[in-house]
Amino acid sequence: MTLLSVGPGIFCIGYTIGTGSVTSMAKAGSEYGMKLIWVLLLSVFFSWILMEAFGRYAVVTGETSIFAFRKRLKAGKLWAILTITGVVIAQWSALSGILGLSSSGIYEVIRLFMPALNESNYWFVLGIAIFLIVVLYGILLIGKYSLFEKVLIILVTMMGLSFLLSMFIVLPPVKEIFSGFIPTIPPGGSLMVSAFVGTTMAAPTFVIRPLIVKEKGWGKLNLREQSRDAKTSAILMFVISGSILVAATGALFHEGKTVEKVLDMAYALEPAAGKLAVALFMVGTLSAGISSIFPILMVAPLLVGDYRNGKMDTRSSLFKGLTGVACLVGLSVPVLGSNPIMAQIATQVASVFVLPLVIMGILILINKKNLMGEYKAGSFLNFGLMAAFIFSLIISYNGILGLTDFLF
Repeated sequence: MTLLSVGPGIFCIGYTIGTGSVTSMAKAGSEYGMKLIWVLLLSVFFSWILMEAFGRYAVVTGETSIFAFRKRLKAGKLWAILTITGVVIAQWSALSGILGLSSSGIYEVIRLFMPALNESNYWFVLGIAIFLIVVLYGILLIGKYSLFEKVLIILVTMMGLSFLLSMFIVLPPVKEIFSGFIPTIPPGGSLMVSAFVGTTMAAPTFVIRPLIVKEKGWGKLNLREQSRDAKTSAILMFVISGSILVAATGALFHEGKTVEKVLDMAYALEPAAGKLAVALFMVGTLSAGISSIFPILMVAPLLVGDYRNGKMDTRSSLFKGLTGVACLVGLSVPVLGSNPIMAQIATQVASVFVLPLVIMGILILINKKNLMGEYKAGSFLNFGLMAAFIFSLIISYNGILGLTDFLF
């Protein structure tokens, strides 16, 4: 029933928790235990602040984010174009890894019941990827927001339940979980910290939110509803992502094992609950992947439409064309046969660099008295936005250091 009360927030969860998030949380839990859960908590807190700010601006002014950046900020056209470019590049690059992980995951689940199949089968996995992307593109061609929301509610529900059940199968000591809330970055953890933030404080989560709010028909009378939606989304993000981190700690960290392949995490659950546990975790992973692919395919046409007239247009030829291009981009990792695990982590880090631009934009807009009137940001929201901006700069710098170590 909780998910039924989440409107625009269901898209936020779809953008935020995908196989990139599953990969980052599982790999971090396997390598560092619970030591990075404080990063997740901070990221989710700032995500709530940003969802509240963008949502409040939308219901009070009736304007969407990119349209407002272009119209209301100095050098607004450049600001809007840089935001669109950064978000689309990060999301499209992540899309290929997500589709690669999802298709590989489906193949490995099939192998559970057909062990005679080879450990790797390029053409089979590519066929699964093509089938997935064709089905999702077909749903998008229908062009109804209400259908998109229902599909995402089903996927997010399956994802949340699967990961929560997986967590309880291998629950580590409660004391160990709480020790992770003490801020510390373990040796070699810089890249993973940035990946955490990139997958949780995802820029498209915030810039798309006003479009969804507008599509729902929310106005000033829905201020309380908007705030509840933002808070519920943030709580669900923390619970779902945290459950993956806890499960990886309980299943892998104490065994000295790390996540290198798609099913490493799922197979670690098998001794505790058999093949059911493997299937359970994979249902969650695949739901996470598909629930992310779905909105990511839409991100470019939604942002371009936002820039042009501040509206969500899901039936135009532009929408169909750009989602089609995104489908082709998404097939790059399956076609090349690349390892999607490291591709996912690297692309999640890339998402961090556009974040300061997005935060500063809404910080300026939500403090304009002529636009917001009595609803302009108060001291708490301004403090939260400034803290989020500083945090994003620190994480961007940390991401540069992590990527340097990773690449060189």
